[in-house]
Amino acid sequence: MNRTRIHWLVGEGVPEHAAMLEAVPGVGNVGKIVVDSLVDKHPSRTIGWILHPDFPPHSTLDGNGLVSPPRININSVLLPDGRTVITVGGPLQPMTAAGQHEVSEAILELASESGTPQLLVLAGLTAGTDDREIHVICADAEVRKNLEANDIPVSKEQPEAGMIGIAGLLIALSPLYGVPAVGLVAETIGASTDVLAADRLASWIEAGLDLPLDLDLDSTEETARKLMETMEVSGSIEETLSAAESEGSSDFYV
Repeated sequence: MNRTRIHWLVGEGVPEHAAMLEAVPGVGNVGKIVVDSLVDKHPSRTIGWILHPDFPPHSTLDGNGLVSPPRININSVLLPDGRTVITVGGPLQPMTAAGQHEVSEAILELASESGTPQLLVLAGLTAGTDDREIHVICADAEVRKNLEANDIPVSKEQPEAGMIGIAGLLIALSPLYGVPAVGLVAETIGASTDVLAADRLASWIEAGLDLPLDLDLDSTEETARKLMETMEVSGSIEETLSAAESEGSSDFYV
């Protein structure tokens, strides 16, 4: 039985949307910066929480001074052209392989039930300082065919070592749920917050997929600053967990 729970704050599901974008902490936090910047810059609201018992047991104060559980947020974001995108992201993912699998299945079920036209999984790949490619990957031959028909080359070599965590599972399991999922993996120097890689990724999405994210370097830099502050605050709990949960710690980040 899947232990994931989706708690709706607004309504009982996601509204009609042009795309769903997912990102959790990873190499350079590239995808997370893009997702968080969208929520910060455009009209948005948190419509649901994804909860799981294998999240790190770290409850936090929200903007209203109320204690909230560890979670992945589901947000509805209104783009400048009037279309809505759904973002799925947060500062964590389950600390066990089983938990990551269950959360991935729950996200794919949500995307399938809500008729998500495209699920974009955003991640980073450690590379050299001069490497700036965006690798497009997928797990479905039909999705690859559609991408290549629109002059979007799909990588058959990168990421060479594969992907761990929710990001890799969402892409790999997507054909089982009939969800057209595309992984967008930006090469990054691997710093805690690679703003330039995030900016390149956002620009690629605008040009390649015709989604006007309308992000700029200033907005991604501000989001990265907030993310660094959050990481500093949560450092002590992560150190505690890495010592106590050696089995799951290697799976914590994408």
